Amino acid sequence: MNSIPEERLRAFTYSIFKSIGCPDADAALATDVLVTADLRGIDSHGVARLSGYVRLWENGRLNSTPNPRAVHETPTTATVDGDGGLGLVVAPYAMEIAMEKARQYGSGWVAIRNSNHFGIAGYHALKAAAQDMIGYAVTNASPLVAPTFSTERLLGTNPICYAFPAGEYPPVVVDMATSAAANGKLEVAGRAGKPIPEGWALRADGHATTDAAAVKNGGALLPLGSDREHGSHKGFGLSATVDILSGVLSGANYGPWVPPFVAYLQPVADQPGEGIGHFVGAMRVDGFRPVADFKANMDQWIGRFKGAKRVDEQQPVIIPGEPEYEAAQKNREKGIPLVEAVWVDLQQLAAKLGVAPLKAG
Repeated sequence: MNSIPEERLRAFTYSIFKSIGCPDADAALATDVLVTADLRGIDSHGVARLSGYVRLWENGRLNSTPNPRAVHETPTTATVDGDGGLGLVVAPYAMEIAMEKARQYGSGWVAIRNSNHFGIAGYHALKAAAQDMIGYAVTNASPLVAPTFSTERLLGTNPICYAFPAGEYPPVVVDMATSAAANGKLEVAGRAGKPIPEGWALRADGHATTDAAAVKNGGALLPLGSDREHGSHKGFGLSATVDILSGVLSGANYGPWVPPFVAYLQPVADQPGEGIGHFVGAMRVDGFRPVADFKANMDQWIGRFKGAKRVDEQQPVIIPGEPEYEAAQKNREKGIPLVEAVWVDLQQLAAKLGVAPLKAG
């Protein structure tokens, strides 16, 4: 395990994005999205994804100099065409539009097509929370998840995120995959040589497995809930909602036609839409009540749940977003930990692209 100071990791990541032709502002923004994920302890969506974006660029599937633009608009809604760019850049652009509409009309909602993988959903939703708005961000993703009663990979992990501002406490951030586990967690387990919990995935023959490589080998992730008896139809329904908002509504691809980010899948022919889709929104808190009153009640809500009676006195109730906030505080001070497999991958990437190698702290 290598520990890297935040600014050093930012400089390295920026140099990688610049090496594939990203303009300065886009490279800085994409860097911020990835490093924020690592700071918050979501290492499955941090710099471990860098080589994936470079692979898309090498394969002609990513435009490093996009011109995202609104192609359809009303006072409170818009559809953005991401021009094949980094979702790390396109999604924040769309969220800025949503927030500006919210400033004028109370809420703003933007569907996005022709984009790519957008990193952690929490980054985009938190942009709104920082402006005393409730943020919302969802995206469809590589088709790796089998719907209830199927073994066929038709949906992505399709995360949902809400971010709610608070007063004395950090924002409440509900950021979750609609599958039993995010694919990145299988990748993390695979890099560490560890099994995955039963209920996360199926083998190609439809049987449950603890093999982290099962999905790569033709298996499928399971929806949130794992099986029908444990509520997988609910995870399927949530994932379907994300797919429809992100893909069908925006004019992006959906279901099995979503262009994959993972290296072991290739885009299918005859796609009905353009690229990957996202959907973001922002709602002004003061469109409902005074911000100070809302934040006071949010603090009371958080405090009450943190003080809930415990099953185990050593394990307090965890507020959504709290572990990530605490991880960011720690990692800013002590450096961002990178597992050996990611460290090696980044060094190989640097050598291939001719940028200075990353140095440990």
